Amino acid sequence: MRVSTFLISALAMGATAAPKYPEFDLKHMKEPGAAIETLSNYFNMIAYKAKAAKVIGRPPICDVSTAQMPSSPELLPPPSQGLKPHHIALGRGTQNYTCADSSDSTVPVAAGAVATLFNISCLASVSPDLVTTVANMAIHFSVDEVTHRPLGPTPWPVSGVHYFRAPGVAFFNLDEGSTADKYGEAPCMKNASAVAPAAAAVGPKGEKAVPWLKLNTIEGATQDIKEVYRIDTVGGSAPATCKGLSKTFTVEYAAVYWFWSGEIVEDDE
Repeated sequence: MRVSTFLISALAMGATAAPKYPEFDLKHMKEPGAAIETLSNYFNMIAYKAKAAKVIGRPPICDVSTAQMPSSPELLPPPSQGLKPHHIALGRGTQNYTCADSSDSTVPVAAGAVATLFNISCLASVSPDLVTTVANMAIHFSVDEVTHRPLGPTPWPVSGVHYFRAPGVAFFNLDEGSTADKYGEAPCMKNASAVAPAAAAVGPKGEKAVPWLKLNTIEGATQDIKEVYRIDTVGGSAPATCKGLSKTFTVEYAAVYWFWSGEIVEDDE
């Protein structure tokens, strides 16, 4: 397998700027060859688009309100009528779990998640085909170093953080990013869930992708954010049982989050 020169130069950029950029670490990956191929394909796509942009001779127009979320009516209910895309973020972090004991008859229990959110709104509005693969790329960079800094050799600023305020209450703080831009806060509860597509990428150790979600905001949301989608998930799923696991453990994941805002238009029917 031939690794593209574009990928090598991109990774070298991250290495020379250390410790500013998270590390690309193969030693903990179940299939390092597949990881390299994924990254090579991703950065080759970026190189192609950069070349095409030079030919066009004008900068892209980043209008997030016109971004098209991948249609998946068979997976999740669509956004409510009247809402428009407000912000799109790449989430990179961990899904958290607990085990009452380490027996092979005990099932891990989900205990929320923690993630850094990167602003990919412009990417989503200009190159939606790249957005569907961006989480596949992000999973291959060390989660331990992804904290308020660029992700690998990418220029995306941090738009905020994601964690849980209480059981079942996901919270997205988009007001504490690495720039002066503020995109609001969104406490949410689950509205719908769907199993990730069979072709979804696995995590560094072969973990299956966590479900796709539709979330509704609750009291405390700002900037008219009404709904949040978690799609394009990679990794994050717990083992089937708690055998050999500690009482608390984490599983790395990546996902794309779409934030929708506006006034919901009720159907007349």
